[in-house]
Parts: sequence; structure tokens; C-alpha cells
Amino acid sequence: MNLRLSLLIGVLFGHAAMALGDLAISPVPPQAAFRVATIQVRVVPDHRDWTYQIGESAHFRIFVTADSESIDQASVSYTVAPDLMPGTAKTAPVPLDGLLIDGGTMNQPGFLRCVVTTAVAGRTYRGVATAAFAPEKIVATQVVPADFDAFWQKQKDELAKVPIEPLLTLLPDACTDKVNVYHVSFRNAGPNWTAVPSRMFGILCEPKAPGKYPAVLRVPGAGVRPYSGDKDLAARGVITLEIGVHGIPVNMTQSVYDNLAAGPLNGYWFFNFDDKETFYYHRIYLGCVRANDFLTGREMWNGKDLVVAGASQGGQLAIVTAALDPRVTGLSATHPAFCDVSAELHGRAGGWPHPFQTDPVSGQPSHQATPAKIETATYYDTVNFARRLKAPGFYIWGYNDTTCPPTSTFAAYNVITAPKTLAVEFEQAHSYPPEQGAAINDWIIKFLGLK
Repeated sequence: MNLRLSLLIGVLFGHAAMALGDLAISPVPPQAAFRVATIQVRVVPDHRDWTYQIGESAHFRIFVTADSESIDQASVSYTVAPDLMPGTAKTAPVPLDGLLIDGGTMNQPGFLRCVVTTAVAGRTYRGVATAAFAPEKIVATQVVPADFDAFWQKQKDELAKVPIEPLLTLLPDACTDKVNVYHVSFRNAGPNWTAVPSRMFGILCEPKAPGKYPAVLRVPGAGVRPYSGDKDLAARGVITLEIGVHGIPVNMTQSVYDNLAAGPLNGYWFFNFDDKETFYYHRIYLGCVRANDFLTGREMWNGKDLVVAGASQGGQLAIVTAALDPRVTGLSATHPAFCDVSAELHGRAGGWPHPFQTDPVSGQPSHQATPAKIETATYYDTVNFARRLKAPGFYIWGYNDTTCPPTSTFAAYNVITAPKTLAVEFEQAHSYPPEQGAAINDWIIKFLGLK
């Protein structure tokens, strides 16, 4: 079998694997015609905790492996630059014991990211490592409007005038022997408050056994999708409510949400961004508070325990909801979004959805960077809600996250004065590994004193 054909077979059937042919690693075993292997690019900082002092040099060792064996003289392209900032690409061969590069240092708190790519058999593979430089000293750039608290108090006062009018529909096929599951909705802030009603929708899961239970509000990440609720936690003795934020039922077929995401809700995170009273997140933030109105009105709620949890946009909403609503007793925020978005106006990484990020190709400022939108952001930035937290919280994110970059999430975390626990996963990008989910659930279970 010739090398070209073997490479083709490796690409077609190996997915992340390739046929090795005559690459310089261990030979093909006698019982096989050729070898297929998984290719990885590994990037490792020279500090095991991935953490450095200001002014200290960070070195990265690069490996290109096939089935965990180094490929001799694989060629790589790499850049080293501050979090989300562009860098100058360099190329070099990688010896068997790895390529050691000096990534330089930082003269202020932040993150330095090494991104490495290699091409093997027509496919590109990527590895990343992000070194932290005194992240606990990152200072947020976002300013606090003088009327921030007054503005949000007024919005909550107006919301309180809107009758909740809950509607519940039992979903028999979703129920279990321990849990009742309902599709629910309730009124929320609307374009004209009382005259034009808006509704929030979600999936409520309640224990069947009589009793009084803590409550958990699950708030969603960005996007448009259906939800199924948290039956597992409900089975352990918790009232759970998982909400959508777009004012539409959350139990329709996937194609409905796909069409909405591609059409009328495409880019919703910038809708009405130039007006703080009609910005899309205005209704979302208040809707999360209204979800707590619904939860705390349930007859089985124990009257004291209320946790809010979410990731990405949901991490943003968890922090916002806990800051706006004193009934929240605990929160879990995973790689929260919309953190310190103003940092992009100062040449530093800001949070998703990166409204003020300079175009990486043209170098031109974002078209979103208008005075009105910059002002609106001050009322919605997660940092300004984090400053006001009083409830204990669990926070978790990864250093390799380029959606909600660690520079932005630390900017929010560092202003929190409430009790806080941080877990970091060095290699994690904007992803959801099972270990992360287990850590979050363990914290909630322990916080609520569940068995």
C-alpha cells in the first residue's frame, strides 16, 4: 500500500488520527500493513501551576505526538501574546524531547497565551497553554455609573407592579417516580410593562414527596434552544427551575430554535445596545429576578435556600441575579460572560460578546464602540454586579478560554467581597468537561446540605 493511500485511509477513518507512513517514530508492527495514530500538539509551561510573577520569564515546551510518542522534527508555527491579543507567528522544528521557547514576560497582571499549530497529512492540529501573571491583581477597567443602583432599583420596582400570572402544564412523559415535571411560564417586564405583557418560560422540577425544599434556578448560556430541566437534583430534594430567556416556550422541536437563532434572534446580544432601558438584556436580567419570584412562591419552597447557577451567559446571569435579588443565598458561575467588556477599549481582553474588540485584520475599532453603547455597557457589565454580591459563590473557568477569557473573568472575580471559592482548570477552553460539572454539582449539594 503506498503512502498516499495509507494517509487517505487514516484521514477518512481515523478522524483525529492519521496514517504514519514514514514519519520518524516507532516502526509499523509486522502484523500490520501501516499504522494509524492520534496526533496531538501539547504545550506545557515550565511552572507546574502555570503561574508567574510580574517580570518573570515564561517558557513553554512544545511536543507533537502520535499515540503519545513524539514525532521527530515535526514543524510547528507558534505565537505568544497577551490574552486575545495578536502575536507574530514563528516556525520551528520540534525535536523528540520537545521544543523549548522563551515566551517572554508581562509587566502587568494578566495572561500570556502560547498557541501552536502543525499540519500533518493535510490536517491542522492545535495546542494552547496560557500562563498567568499575578491574576489576583487584575484590576477591572469598567466604570460604575453614579445612578447604577437607582436605575436597577427602579426597574425592579416597576417589575413588582406586574402580576406574575403563572401557568403550569404537567409533562407526564417527563415525570419520574420521584419528580413532577412542568412546562411553566410567568409574566415578565415587557416593552410597555403592563400594557404589553412578556413571558418567561422554563421547566420546573419538584419532588413528589411532601415537604419543604431548597430551590435552584438554572440560567442559560447564550443561544436559542429547548430545555429539559434538572430532574437529577430535584430527585435529591430540590425544587429546580431551568429557564429560557427569549420569551418563547422551551419545549418545542429543535428546528424551531435553529430557525430563530439563524433569523430573528441572530446576534440578539447586541439588540438595542444603545439604550439602557431597551437593551435586550434588560428584559433578561429582570426575567431572572421574576423567575425567583415564581420559585419563592412555590408552596414547597423552604423559605430560606435559593441558589442560582449557570455557565457563560448563564455565569453572567448567575452573578447579576444574585446581585439584584437579596433572596439569593448562593450562586455558581462558570466562565461568566460580559465581564469587563470595556477592557477592549484599553487594549486588553474583555469578555464575550466582545462588543468593543478591535478588528484583528484591519486594526480598526469596533463599530459598536459608540458613546451610547459604551454607556449602556456600564449598566450591564458583570463586573459592576460582582461588586455588589453578598451571597457566597463558587466560580470555575479555564485559562485557555478565548470566549470568556480569564483576564475578563478575573477582573470580575477580584472585585467580589462576598465569600468566594475559585476552581481553575488550566487546559480548559470554553468547554464543559465532566470534571467541571461534577465540581459544580458537588458544591451545590454541599452548600444546600443535601444527602
